[in-house]
Amino acid sequence: MLPVVAIVGRPNVGKSTLFNTMAGRKISIVEEIAGVTRDRVTTPIEWEDRTFELMDTGGIGMVDVADIAGHVREQIDIALSEADVIVFLVDVRDGVTALDKRVAGELRRLDRPVLLAANKAETQALELSVGEFHALGLGEPLAVSGQNRVNTRELLDRIVAALPEPTGSPLETGEGLKIALVGRRNAGKSTFLNQVAGTDRVIVSEHPGTTRDSVDVRLAVEGKIITLIDTAGTQRRAKISGTLEFLSQHRTERSVRRADVVLLLLDLSIDVGELDKKLANYSLTHFKPTIIVANKWDLVRDRTTTGEFTEYLKDKLPGLHFAPIVFTSTLEGLQVSECLELAQELATQSRIRVGTGELNRILRECLEIRSPRVKKSRVPKIFYASQVSTEPPTVVIFVNDPRSFNPSYRRYMEGRIREAFPFPEIPIRMLFRSRRSSEDK
Repeated sequence: MLPVVAIVGRPNVGKSTLFNTMAGRKISIVEEIAGVTRDRVTTPIEWEDRTFELMDTGGIGMVDVADIAGHVREQIDIALSEADVIVFLVDVRDGVTALDKRVAGELRRLDRPVLLAANKAETQALELSVGEFHALGLGEPLAVSGQNRVNTRELLDRIVAALPEPTGSPLETGEGLKIALVGRRNAGKSTFLNQVAGTDRVIVSEHPGTTRDSVDVRLAVEGKIITLIDTAGTQRRAKISGTLEFLSQHRTERSVRRADVVLLLLDLSIDVGELDKKLANYSLTHFKPTIIVANKWDLVRDRTTTGEFTEYLKDKLPGLHFAPIVFTSTLEGLQVSECLELAQELATQSRIRVGTGELNRILRECLEIRSPRVKKSRVPKIFYASQVSTEPPTVVIFVNDPRSFNPSYRRYMEGRIREAFPFPEIPIRMLFRSRRSSEDK
């Protein structure tokens, strides 16, 4: 795997801002309040012919109202144990604090390179004041500003210089198959991810809303690279009380858009609700292959059957009637690996391209078996169809009048295409285009 560079420091020194700046995009949520970042948030960074995994962490010494500070500290300790290089970030405006001294003492005992960076040095006067951080005993401090990109390139140069020499064969640096884990709060997303990772990669707590960022976790599973995206649990818009919740919601939607496959986790101990339906519709609107993960099966299996629940879920989520359903218990690890195998299969289905001749034959059969309603004596006609792209399979259909093909008939055509070709479990995008025949001219 890639070498790891962890950014650590006390709360609110600007770790997430620096992380986003070095990554070149907004990954970690940035807010003025302390304790926003809780899990380890990572992204691959390429710089000067080297690639490493940059890791954002929670604030050391944070105090959290949800009483999960101990879990955050565990995640930081794991980050420190995994890191090949550590960037210790301090706040030049605050000067050396007692907590900075305590953290520095911890880092000096570690047998690995520690780079000291004094953040928020937006002015020359602030840059000149970084000298006091020599007292931390971690070498020459570098004045940086994650907000204004001051000396971030210099910091990247120092990181690359401190990385261990690469060994063995070249490392695979891609994200592989991207799988987004979405669902309402406490549906089991983080537990699912930890089961796959084989370790407590993200915080799991009984407190709802523990996960705030969308956390990318890059793993090698049976020789294949996959990226699992753990997302914040969704809630009703009326309950989104502030910027933090809004950003978490926005990151969840963005995670769906950039995923190859979506795992929609449902908590079987409660009824399918509007939030579940909205997530299903959002995934469907963006034509994402989706697996319905019926989680917490261990809580309900004594009083029902998978058959009964399958009918219930198809009734509640009719738009995803074609999507596969897997009954899981993330707590027990039941059927978790099967979800990953199925995700690979759906991704394969989404990349299939079918022959034009066979596609047109199937659509002609649709008209022969069941014709759309005739409007104003104008018989609906299909002239020609072609699959123009994959991921998702996209079919353009030239007809005499798109309005003659109502939503019900379009669903019928989509079903026939799904039955005839090897993508039975994924969404198909169908685009109807008008074309006049010689009879209409």
